Amino acid sequence: MLKNFKIGNINIEGGLCLGPMAGVSDLPFRHLCKEMGASLLVTEMVSAKAIYFKNKNTRSLMKTDKYEHPISLQLFGSDPDIIADMAASIEDGDFDIFDFNMGCPVPKIVNNGEGCALMKNPKLVEEILSKLVKSVKKPVTLKIRRGFDSESINAVDIAKIAENAGVSAVTVHGRTREQYYLGKADWDIIKDVKSAVNIPVIGNGDVADGESAKRMYEYTGCDGIMVARAARGNPWIFREIREYLTGYTVKKPSKEEIIEMILRHCRLQMEYDDEVMAVRKMRKHVAWYTHGMKNSSVLRDRVNHVERYDEIEELLRSIV
Repeated sequence: MLKNFKIGNINIEGGLCLGPMAGVSDLPFRHLCKEMGASLLVTEMVSAKAIYFKNKNTRSLMKTDKYEHPISLQLFGSDPDIIADMAASIEDGDFDIFDFNMGCPVPKIVNNGEGCALMKNPKLVEEILSKLVKSVKKPVTLKIRRGFDSESINAVDIAKIAENAGVSAVTVHGRTREQYYLGKADWDIIKDVKSAVNIPVIGNGDVADGESAKRMYEYTGCDGIMVARAARGNPWIFREIREYLTGYTVKKPSKEEIIEMILRHCRLQMEYDDEVMAVRKMRKHVAWYTHGMKNSSVLRDRVNHVERYDEIEELLRSIV
């Protein structure tokens, strides 16, 4: 039951997408998810204004690897001209697709009129997307939510605007900005968007395993599925969904496999950052990887004091 679809001329084989997560879906983590079966990767959010002002930290967010294709670079902003001009200025980068973010619920983004706040301004959305599509040759996709709040459920209208502007696919998260990540995702809105447009629709929200992925496909008719928070500490979720949808026995990772994945993740992180920074970044990942395991609370406490790879390895092998 795995699905294939196209974004412009880019083949998305298997239809399973890793969602962008600030501070999580960096290059090392994306690498592991790709190995485990993710079909399409998306970078962390990149600010169009930060590119314009040549922010030194932005370049690392845009770094990709040849192993990652197909991969989308996700932009956010609110100024149509800056977004279009900056997209054109980086189009020769080693990525395949531009994804524009209108789903981020974080206050500092929303309060700046960006992310999900844009869903309150359809005219501005139309201008942004039209100028962005015209400024680049690579396909453009869009990430939206159900609406900004329960009084403004307009994902269908925004998706139609996107299609008319030349956007090649749309991802729909079945929650409003008001909900953040609480409550149950509304799969009806994904189904409604799928019925309303002719471009591929990627469903997002409450897919945590193979069984829920199958239910989303069957209920909404979506072309692909995006997994985000459920992949934290669990890059195996893409393998699990693939196995479930193709009738194979689902293999859960063993304790030993989890430990080796954490250490491999850490080594990859050290190729991206210096050792101390890499280990510090790994602290939250260790908590996610080991959630629910024996002694995990002790591990979470102690891992916040390690600074070196050999310390994290010794800790894992002595406690888990």
